[in-house]
Amino acid sequence: MDFPTFVGARKVAPDVTTFAGFFPIGPLGILPANAHFIHAREPILVDTSGVAFREQFIDELTKVIDPEDLKWIYVSHTDLDHIGNLEAVMRLAPNAKIVVPGLGAAKLGLREGFDMSRVQPMDHGQRLDLGDRELVLLKPPTYDAPETTGFFDTRTRVLFSVDSFGALMDAPYEELAAVPEATLRDGMATWSGIDAPWLGMVDKAKFGHLLADIERLDPAAIISGHLPVADRAVTQRLFRNMLGGVATRIAGPDRETIEGLFASPQGVF
Repeated sequence: MDFPTFVGARKVAPDVTTFAGFFPIGPLGILPANAHFIHAREPILVDTSGVAFREQFIDELTKVIDPEDLKWIYVSHTDLDHIGNLEAVMRLAPNAKIVVPGLGAAKLGLREGFDMSRVQPMDHGQRLDLGDRELVLLKPPTYDAPETTGFFDTRTRVLFSVDSFGALMDAPYEELAAVPEATLRDGMATWSGIDAPWLGMVDKAKFGHLLADIERLDPAAIISGHLPVADRAVTQRLFRNMLGGVATRIAGPDRETIEGLFASPQGVF
């Protein structure tokens, strides 16, 4: 895969449609890049994908819902691969409010001409009422932007982990169960070295407690920005690999690799 590739929209978990794509990251592999839609009484779009996918993403979104019926747009954090099409969706969905962590709201306020009247800041620990369920906002175990906030769906028990449990792949897998164990382990370690390089420096016991808290939620599925959906049968693979990552310092790509990424014609995102 030499260029960003949008796969399309499909149902991946109870009440969840995922808009899936993949970004080639040079010699490091292929990074899944997902946005999601929750089929709630008050429908909510979760992130808005990358600008490279704009036309295809908008086309698929309008097949899933008339944008004028969209009630909420959830912004997990303000990295461009998650908000690349935010303003485009806002124009199509004039009735949708933007749910975003407080620091993320402040960052959006720095964007020229951004309509802050549509923003509803919410942070981990708060609950968003969607009419037939609540989304309990929570801080995922790893992140690269301090405002990052995921959620737990009280009706379906689906957990949105944002960048946590992401992995670089050697092929565009659409099902986590199809990813070989070594590919997943190495891909998660590489992604952690980029997205959460501090993971190799944390106390393993304390980090284990964080993962145990997620495990106690017993999610029916974990949806992520950077991984195919993980149903309950395979989530233990994620916990095991993430905890294993704190045993040794995780190294990010070296300078030569980074320079090679920016020299490639397709860029990074």
